[in-house]
Amino acid sequence: MTVFGFGRRKREAQQLADAREEALRWYERLGGQLMNLSGDEPAVKQALVDASERYNAAGGQLERATTLKQYDLARETALEGLAYIRAARTAMGIDPGPDLPPLAGARAGQITKEREVQVQGHAYRASPQPAAGTPYYYPGGAVAGRGVPAGWYSEPWWKTALVAGAWGIGGALVFDALFDPGWGDHGYDAAYNAGFDQGMDQGYDQGFDDGGGDGGDYDGDGGDWGDAGFGDAGDFGGDF
Repeated sequence: MTVFGFGRRKREAQQLADAREEALRWYERLGGQLMNLSGDEPAVKQALVDASERYNAAGGQLERATTLKQYDLARETALEGLAYIRAARTAMGIDPGPDLPPLAGARAGQITKEREVQVQGHAYRASPQPAAGTPYYYPGGAVAGRGVPAGWYSEPWWKTALVAGAWGIGGALVFDALFDPGWGDHGYDAAYNAGFDQGMDQGYDQGFDDGGGDGGDYDGDGGDWGDAGFGDAGDFGGDF
């Protein structure tokens, strides 16, 4: 083996070890937060359930990881879980804690005003704050190629598309109704085209996406969620 080849392999091994430690750091922090939080409010309980799912998924990813990209995906999943921890703390009325590093794909904007729409005779609500009628948090990011803004929702209507990797008719109708350009101060389409598409392109170029998602290959409860861009973790690229 040449000196050059030995040096390259040593650097690669060090990069892999560093990536593993970085992923483990966030994974362990997520586990510690889960052990110390509990609550009876629906919004708190649901956010903690979502955080726990990400904890389990990140643990599985860490066990299987052998490459830099795989450790990056485990890190992203753990950070997703911590974003849900921040949401739970917000719903409990306590300090959400320090900001998280930006996540791949977290450029889908955020809900800034209460809204309610009727789709096929059913009411769907979204809010910038947790409430009894909006207990489901989504931290913002790509779902099957569309950017769902961070915020609190009356139900997790995006999850089917998150698991399947494609929008069904019902989910697409809810998305179009909630995020019509008439909503918000700046209009959904402008922020989406200017911020989210550019961020997604950069995410693909950097190799965070693993097919059909926005940077996180979420192996949780029977499917790859592909949900790595968490809203309170970074710059959302626009208000909604």
